[in-house]
Amino acid sequence: QVQLVESGGGLVQPGGSLRLSCEASGLTFSTYAMSWYRQAPGKERVLVASITNGGSSTNYASSVKGRFTISTDNAKNTVYLQMNRLKPEDTAVYYCHAFRFSARYWGQGTQVTVSS
Repeated sequence: QVQLVESGGGLVQPGGSLRLSCEASGLTFSTYAMSWYRQAPGKERVLVASITNGGSSTNYASSVKGRFTISTDNAKNTVYLQMNRLKPEDTAVYYCHAFRFSARYWGQGTQVTVSS
């Protein structure tokens, strides 16, 4: 059974930082492309950042480029999202996503709230 478990969300002031983690189990982690999506209230879920299964290539939404960094640790079956210089518009539920061919898996989400 595949599980993706996110952690690290919370309340942070504008300009602050958070690091999200997503630990995967039940799959061969190193063979999956990993992504972070987010969904704000009343809006669609959108891609924030992605990384290829070898970690050789990353991709970011324009709204977070230069502020967020995605990375993986294959030894820990974990993908991270380092979020710096957070803005109120970054407030959303953040979801971890694993993708390989036709297989797609989602985590349960973790809330990030940026507010003073």
